[in-house]
Amino acid sequence: MLRHVLCLSVALFALAPFAGAQAKTQTAIFAGGCFWCVESDFDHVPGVISTTSGYIGGSNDHPTYENHTAAGHREAVKIEFDDGKTSYAKLLDAFWHSVDPTDGGGQFCDRGHSYTTAIYATDKEQFAEAEKSKAAIAAALKQPIATEIVMAPTFWPAEEYHQDYYKKNPIRYRYYRYACGRDARVEEVWGKAAHEGIAAH
Repeated sequence: MLRHVLCLSVALFALAPFAGAQAKTQTAIFAGGCFWCVESDFDHVPGVISTTSGYIGGSNDHPTYENHTAAGHREAVKIEFDDGKTSYAKLLDAFWHSVDPTDGGGQFCDRGHSYTTAIYATDKEQFAEAEKSKAAIAAALKQPIATEIVMAPTFWPAEEYHQDYYKKNPIRYRYYRYACGRDARVEEVWGKAAHEGIAAH
């Protein structure tokens, strides 16, 4: 009997590294208006490892906060996640329910292309999944969805003072988010499903 128990223990120990090796870090990139807010939201999604605010989609290299708008970049957030703890589909769901995807002119009080919503797929599988998700959201809202889905070009991290802004400047951040009407509009669009998949914070 003892021999069988020992053999089983050895077998389970041998399988443990293999099971852990199945999970890996993946990347998602979303533009959802102000990157401070998108970063804060996704830091509260289970399975997310890290978030980075930045710029994407414009015509110049190494964009800055001062020139990214003129060059056609969007504010965006790169999200590293553990696919053993969450999935791209769940991140898509959290994204949709944290923005107003029907607004093609910006998000909330922030207007212009740099604040419009977009999903930047890192591979063909993500692109297909995002398209399928967008169709489902359009059906659920019964409205056209303005969010663009494209393959991701180079993502440029924003300046250090933008990273974790909501942690570094909590009072200013909370005032901005409230005054901009972000949460109020998300709740107006989504009702009880507002901020679905995002832990309270």
